[in-house]
Amino acid sequence: MRKAFYKRKRILFPLFFLILLLLFLFFPSWTPAIKDEDGKVLPNSIATLEEISLGSVKQSILIRGQSTDNPVLLFLHGGPGYPQIAYSRKYQQQLEKDFIVVNWDQRGSGKSYHWSLTNEDLQVDKLIEDTHRLTMHLRERFDQKKIYIVGHSWGSLLGTLTIQRYPENYYAYIGIGQVANSPLGEQRSYEFALREAKLRNNGKAIKELETIGSPPYRNPRKDATLERKWVSAFGGSERNISTYKDLIKGVFFAPEYSWFDGIKLALGDSFSRNAILPQTATANLFESVPELKVPVYFFMGKYDYMTPSEIAYEYYEQLIAPSKTFVWFERSAHFPHFEEKELFSEWMVRIKDETFVAR
Repeated sequence: MRKAFYKRKRILFPLFFLILLLLFLFFPSWTPAIKDEDGKVLPNSIATLEEISLGSVKQSILIRGQSTDNPVLLFLHGGPGYPQIAYSRKYQQQLEKDFIVVNWDQRGSGKSYHWSLTNEDLQVDKLIEDTHRLTMHLRERFDQKKIYIVGHSWGSLLGTLTIQRYPENYYAYIGIGQVANSPLGEQRSYEFALREAKLRNNGKAIKELETIGSPPYRNPRKDATLERKWVSAFGGSERNISTYKDLIKGVFFAPEYSWFDGIKLALGDSFSRNAILPQTATANLFESVPELKVPVYFFMGKYDYMTPSEIAYEYYEQLIAPSKTFVWFERSAHFPHFEEKELFSEWMVRIKDETFVAR
């Protein structure tokens, strides 16, 4: 009888852990309702995590806001392949008071990664059209004449190209970690990393950076990854936060992501970079986008050497737009909207006051 008990135990325990693992992997994701101080759901609020079809590809969007009467604010994440749904609530709760905040895992990224996608599916033009389709979906859903669009890093390139093609759909464009000239940016990033390595007498960094040499790189993906490792180590990406830790915590603990979504995120990160970066390596907005027909705001971290701020400022100075504003975030690098989220929220309310036309 005891043998039978232990036999059942050997079978049941692994089965129990297998079931538990499957639950963590595939448990349905969701987002918490927005509540008042008494714990009651705000009557006109929205908090929903949805999957919609854009260009025949199923993609995930997170929509949150205290009032559906507010204007829509669409975030285009960076990377490519570095979505922020898993940790967006940590940094965007203040924005939810004044906007319907929409975070989108772009095709091939995070929750929107699918094994059937190919490099052809991640052509930049298709992502521009996805952005347009999502914009039209949000305009219709919330009965909005126009929306706001925020592009961060790679998302700033996507946003700029979308605004250039479809300016009539947007109140304003907000670029963060703005891409302006990819080859020149890569060169300045390398120069920063090597300069800092020598100032700090970091022998390992000096050796690795001098081994790959300055751009253009012989092995673009591998060498750029090494360069950016040292840019990050020397404070050119983040100074007061760690979005990587935020992302990992979000994957394991945020209700918006399951563990299975975390696997898709890891696969999508590599897939998106391999598919998109070769297309953007020669991007030069000085030449391709000399004018935007909407109000433009650039928010740049003083210490940003992922997309060097000095180049973004040079682009800003020559850019033709109905109005334009450049804001320096003095305590930030590549993520000023997270590192100085209160200041970012204050500026977004100011932009709303300057440009929003109620329906």
